Amino acid sequence: MDIKINSSFLPQNDPEAAIGFYRDVLGFEIRNDVGKGDMHWITVGPEGQPDTSIVLYPPGANPGVTEDENKTIAEMMAKGTFAMLVLSTPDLDATFEQIQSRGGEVVQEPTEQPYGIRDCAVRDPAGNMIRINQLG
Repeated sequence: MDIKINSSFLPQNDPEAAIGFYRDVLGFEIRNDVGKGDMHWITVGPEGQPDTSIVLYPPGANPGVTEDENKTIAEMMAKGTFAMLVLSTPDLDATFEQIQSRGGEVVQEPTEQPYGIRDCAVRDPAGNMIRINQLG
């Protein structure tokens, strides 16, 4: 079986802030930018990896979600507990320094985890947790 990850979805509630973070802080490409106002989807991805994308979507766009569920989602996003993305890099310290110098909101500096991974954590403007693992 030949299956690859094409895209993953993360909620965003401020399209301009999301573009600023993913483009200017993480250095991702903006691949698609459609809609406006509360219904704005942005597709981003790492340069040189055209087959892997992240779609930043408006959390209220799902018609099956109730008003109470939307409130819960908004509360969880604000706390950083609704969604997470895990990235990796061959040089965690250099990547962390770049993200920090570009204004990324640091949650955890590079740390050796008890489960054998060295990583750090930042939050995007919507509150999504972005963990970055050291490769190798």
